[in-house]
Amino acid sequence: MKTFETANRLQALPEQFFAKLGQRINNASAGGREIINLAQGSPDQPVFSHIKTALKTAVDNPVNDKYSPFRGYSHVKKACAEFYQREYGVELDPEREVALIIGGKAGLVELPQCLLNPGEVALVPDPGYPDYWSGIALAGANMHMLPLKEENGFLPRYEEIPKEVLEKAKLLFINYPNNPTGAMADSAFFEKTIQFAGEHEICIVHDFAYGAIGFDGKKPVSYLQVEGAKENGIEIYTMSKTYNMAGWRVGFAVGNPSVIAALELIQDHLHCSLYGGIQEAAAAALLGPQDEVHKQEAMYEKRRNLLISGLNEIGWKVTAPEGSFFAWLKVPEGYTSEEFSDLLLEEAGVAVAPGIGFGELGEGYVRAGLVASEEKIKEAVHRLAQLEIFKKQVDSRS
Repeated sequence: MKTFETANRLQALPEQFFAKLGQRINNASAGGREIINLAQGSPDQPVFSHIKTALKTAVDNPVNDKYSPFRGYSHVKKACAEFYQREYGVELDPEREVALIIGGKAGLVELPQCLLNPGEVALVPDPGYPDYWSGIALAGANMHMLPLKEENGFLPRYEEIPKEVLEKAKLLFINYPNNPTGAMADSAFFEKTIQFAGEHEICIVHDFAYGAIGFDGKKPVSYLQVEGAKENGIEIYTMSKTYNMAGWRVGFAVGNPSVIAALELIQDHLHCSLYGGIQEAAAAALLGPQDEVHKQEAMYEKRRNLLISGLNEIGWKVTAPEGSFFAWLKVPEGYTSEEFSDLLLEEAGVAVAPGIGFGELGEGYVRAGLVASEEKIKEAVHRLAQLEIFKKQVDSRS
């Protein structure tokens, strides 16, 4: 069979980290072996019942058998604006400052293609969500990595960016609560970010995927709550984590009207909007009761506490995340992140994500998701204790 050569833009794409990771886990589970999967960021809880009911009702409405408007239904955009007003006190023009997107990832990959020309630069966190890289590659643009270090609270230090990079920088990705580190950002950080971006004419993209998950009584701050935010960028919100709608592929972008217009323009050419039933379900989620969202946040905090206390008890000295549903765990001495994650998978049947998959500064860490039941988290800790790796680490220092 003849093989056709792919376009240069496809050859420039980075390896799809999560696809490779998923295949490794599938291989390990071959033959019926039970793997406790803490590696991937897909919620383990069901979609809330009132959201499913809204979809079922929408399916029976013949209007949803037809194409929906290219840019989505106005009443769904209004629901997004009402959600931001209720949760964050942020006023949005539904038609000019809200874009519906096919999941947060789609928006994050499309934005560099909207705003970057070949040779221009996007500022990207390291470690960070790998799909930021994909859109930049498709745009033919370049990346400059912003180190996120534990001693800086996993926040970037803009003053360390070289002048020659700033002259070409047009886009900045930030993400708090952070994937993979679980760090949080406060209003002061966003104020600093807005001042920096304004001085250098850089568009900010705040990936707010974990906006509903903060711990120890701290509610995550929306970038748009800070003065000057709309002037300098946008925020992307996904329904995947707040409402467990990961497979439903729906989210929205809010903020600067020119960026929203660019995002809608590229989507006009790539998609024919979202299925109307999914839009109705999204509106029901945003405007309906939020009790289950708050219960779920408490559930993740309980899981976090169970995992972190359990790991510390067996000798793995780790720090608790402030938000998101991930824990960012230092790898014991003598292992790379991939070696250590392979060891846990093969010897203990516990899957975690190697930190190197999130960037060079992810080396030395693994990411564990709080997306398994308390029973499975306890079992994972028990399996890790049986390896006696951490006891050996303690003994070697004594």
